[in-house]
Amino acid sequence: METVPGRARACVAGAALLAALCALPAPAAPTPWRTFALLAVLYALCDQVVRRRFGGTFYPVLLAGAFLLPPAAAALVPLPAALLSPVEHAPTLPRRVWRAARPALAVWAAARTHHALDGGAAVDGSDFPYALLPAGAAVLAFCLVLTLLDGAMHAAADRVPLRRAWRGLFTRSLAPVAVHGLAGLMTAVLWRSPYGPVAALLVLLPMGVSCWVFAQYHRERAAHQATIRALVQAVDIKDGYTRGHSERVGRASVMIARQLGMDDERVEVLRFAGILHDVGKLGVPTRLLRKDGPLTPEERRIIELHPEYGHEMTRGISFLGEARAAILHHHERLDGSGYPYGLTGTQIPECARVVAVADAFDAMTSNRCYSRARPVEVAVAELERCAGVQFDPRMVGALTAALRRHGWRPEVTADETEEAGEAVPGTPPRQHTDGRTTGAHR
Repeated sequence: METVPGRARACVAGAALLAALCALPAPAAPTPWRTFALLAVLYALCDQVVRRRFGGTFYPVLLAGAFLLPPAAAALVPLPAALLSPVEHAPTLPRRVWRAARPALAVWAAARTHHALDGGAAVDGSDFPYALLPAGAAVLAFCLVLTLLDGAMHAAADRVPLRRAWRGLFTRSLAPVAVHGLAGLMTAVLWRSPYGPVAALLVLLPMGVSCWVFAQYHRERAAHQATIRALVQAVDIKDGYTRGHSERVGRASVMIARQLGMDDERVEVLRFAGILHDVGKLGVPTRLLRKDGPLTPEERRIIELHPEYGHEMTRGISFLGEARAAILHHHERLDGSGYPYGLTGTQIPECARVVAVADAFDAMTSNRCYSRARPVEVAVAELERCAGVQFDPRMVGALTAALRRHGWRPEVTADETEEAGEAVPGTPPRQHTDGRTTGAHR
């Protein structure tokens, strides 16, 4: 119990007390105990399978209980699952109590709302589309209670403000809970039909398949994120002066892509491209990346190989798609004086033109070993000055518009204590070590 903060323990205790009060049966409220027992056992089985195989939660059975049972009985449906399911982390008691109280309160609120809108009669009579109204209200109540409880626990356990803890929880959870609610409604309607509970169980089969597909998608996405995170961390360790640069270039690339109206899939690809654009630095000697003085022509040629290194290193990562082209060509210039291939104009892939602007913008607004950060307004003016020669004017315009709408928070990426005696505010930046003066960095 000592690993759970005191405020979190109080939150668990309060939720458990409320759940116990909700489970008290109302006077003269008939309870179909056979239905309750079947739903409780079914939920315990589904919870075991879903948690073990998919790592998520499965609400259709709970919501079917909200549509079929009185509120007090519906609140007890999650109890067997909470008692039987294993708890991976100690201390087990508060976690088990929370696992029981949280869904109990949510399903009680859903059942209460459904009952208040006379949803039971609509379910018994298969009265569509009217049955959708009380069911939809019940789903909203269910989702709202889960949001309130999860936010309160996050605030108590992690000591964050409630407003921040609740931000976005409801909107993120509403869509999946609504899908589960629709499956729960169909289960309840079939349960009360002449076909009985056996037919109702058939609704859960496609829901189980969809949960599996959804879980596979999230596992694959998590694997992608882990791969990218590992590569970025390796670059940050090697070149400490640009720590955090990759994530910010990814963020700026997303801002440009969204301003241009690209679809979500391409926006995600541009984010990957921005984050990984400098991964080829892993093949460049560290002494060159951290050298304070000017580079020799030979050293510059070695530095300029990093786009090709990055392209080769990411060759086997299929999910990157056209991001690999951005990694290879983000140092090309519209006038053909860039590298590695000296492409001009539209020969440069669009994604590379996006990342080039994002990269230069962050390079200018971040402190480096060879230059101090410029104000955002100065950096934007420099980008606009070089538009049409070095940068695509369309991408520069998109970034400028996005910055006006959303702003930008410049962050220091170099060790300021090392720079304090080297640069004087207001002096123009010296020529960067790759031979350019605008937005260039190693």
